[in-house]
Amino acid sequence: MVNDTTRLLGLDGLVVERVEVDAEGVAVVDLSTGDEQARCCPECGQRAVRVKQWATTRPRDLPVGGRPVRLRWRKRRWYCPTAGCPRRSFTEQVAQVPARSRLTTRLRQAAGAAVADAGRTIVQAARDHGLSWPAVAEAFTAHATKVLPAEPEPVAVLGIDEVRRGKPRWVYDEQAESWTTTADRWHVGFCDLSGGQGLLAQVEGRTTATVTSWLAARPQAWRGQVRAVAIDMCTVFKAAIRQALPHAVLVVDHFHIVQLANRAVTEVRRRTTLTQRGRRGRGSDPEWRMRNRLTRSAARMSGKHVDRLVDTLDALPTAIGAPILTAWNAKEDLLDLLAVARTQPDREHVHRLLHRFYTRCAASDLPELHRLAATIETWWPQIHAFLHTGITNAGSEGTNRVIKTVARDAYGFRNPESQRLRTRAATTRRHRGHLNPA
Repeated sequence: MVNDTTRLLGLDGLVVERVEVDAEGVAVVDLSTGDEQARCCPECGQRAVRVKQWATTRPRDLPVGGRPVRLRWRKRRWYCPTAGCPRRSFTEQVAQVPARSRLTTRLRQAAGAAVADAGRTIVQAARDHGLSWPAVAEAFTAHATKVLPAEPEPVAVLGIDEVRRGKPRWVYDEQAESWTTTADRWHVGFCDLSGGQGLLAQVEGRTTATVTSWLAARPQAWRGQVRAVAIDMCTVFKAAIRQALPHAVLVVDHFHIVQLANRAVTEVRRRTTLTQRGRRGRGSDPEWRMRNRLTRSAARMSGKHVDRLVDTLDALPTAIGAPILTAWNAKEDLLDLLAVARTQPDREHVHRLLHRFYTRCAASDLPELHRLAATIETWWPQIHAFLHTGITNAGSEGTNRVIKTVARDAYGFRNPESQRLRTRAATTRRHRGHLNPA
């Protein structure tokens, strides 16, 4: 008989017989089997008629109405009526409480969803649900495997970037008499930059072969819809894209170009200080005090601050101030070139800005600027593609931030496969409708 208390509990196939409150104030719910299908043998499907014995189990369940409950299910063990059935006897089970399970199905699902969809760590979910670490880890794996798509949907713009996974691990191969890697230090991620799928997948190892193998495993129709790929200035990714996606436009993320230019300015400042002052920079050095201002874009500074920067460098000894000012001007020339992205610049204007940058670098005797100009020349087709498409790899960089946050919350991972599953679940919550703004 189904009563209101049974409906409130919501465990299909089980009927509430009585509810008591123990000395600790916890509701103790006595249950009986209300599903006649539970009498059918799970092996042959025949309905049993002879009881072997009674048993009482205490499966753990979610709180009801915000209060914890303790379940006591008095169920029967039946003899199978089929003479040749290898099962011979069986215990009643329902969908919410499978055989030999100490947890209800909905408790397992809630614990797994807390990690995959709510952004909790396994330790937090285990504490909140009163479970052990292995139980929640198993529940998360089952939940994530179910909700994460096996194959990504087609993407128009693909982002590829690497992130540090952790320390590498090796084992000694006695036959080869050498050490082999069992866990690489790098993970390479593939992100959907044109849609909302987030992280599509990760592969272990930052090599051309690993990137190419993942792309080659996708269907030909999927690869054919990728029209552009955003990367940093990594020759490994460049070679992999040219092999697996030769038709796609390769775009270099401008953030790494700016980072490279700022690094050149910093190297010039450090080298001139060391050679002219015979030591590293310190607070009494004007060039050291303006080290952060040198890496800022002049377009984001007021005219007063730009004038003060130039006047300070001019007031320094020529051997110190002149090289730094030249490097800073070259950096600003490169930033002016990148600023024309998304403005549909004409070819003449682009090449005028590029020529100004090359001319300033060539006229100087700074090896840092020569190296910067050589790098820009090597990657110019991909940089030019950025100027015309405006595509960036910011989505991949944001995904890497989430990946690092998950790793810090977990205090690192020992299992790379588990790490990839955790990070993919965390970076696809928006696409699955479970983004937690907090």
